[in-house]
Amino acid sequence: MGLPPGIAERVEELVAALAAVPEGKRIEVLNAIRWRLHLASPFAREPVDCVLWFPAEAVEANDYNPNVVAPPEMRLLQHSIRQDGYTQPIVGFDERDHIEVVDGFHRNRVGRECPDVRERLRGHLPITLINADRSDRADRIAATIRHNRARGRHAVTGMSDIVLELSRRNWSDEKIGRELGMEPDEVLRLKQITGLAELFADKDFSEAWEEGPPESL
Repeated sequence: MGLPPGIAERVEELVAALAAVPEGKRIEVLNAIRWRLHLASPFAREPVDCVLWFPAEAVEANDYNPNVVAPPEMRLLQHSIRQDGYTQPIVGFDERDHIEVVDGFHRNRVGRECPDVRERLRGHLPITLINADRSDRADRIAATIRHNRARGRHAVTGMSDIVLELSRRNWSDEKIGRELGMEPDEVLRLKQITGLAELFADKDFSEAWEEGPPESL
């Protein structure tokens, strides 16, 4: 991966200048440089094109993640990060005063809660930011579920709560199914779990649901 002569010299000058910057400030400067290069990249629409390092205290978990990881899997994740390092960044959304986790809740936990990993990362976490046009909360919820469904288990009540919130945000059953990768009957079952009549306000009930005297067995 050679560089054109003019650019190569400038890169070396930049590297030399960075070496003179104190470490804490250097992290901020490198983030700014990475972001500027990202904007000039042919892959600027791809979040993974730019990984930034944020203080762990600035990264906050979301309140809608129903993904469940068993203790053995959590221990394996800790071991993996200790041995191999972070090979996958945490996906976040910039809320200006903090970064909200969209995907990577458990990678976030390892970086925060494991003293040796936290020390190695100098109290920072690797973050890739989702595109700014996905700023609506419903879009972020959908992104979290899409990231998690293929590789984790979800608490059923957590998923039903998410379907409830998306319905309240005027998402149709069709849109919920499309965005979360669900079949129509799965969306319906999750709505039924909530037991809330508002979710079925736009549905015609079958005769089996009509009130009347119970049939004898």
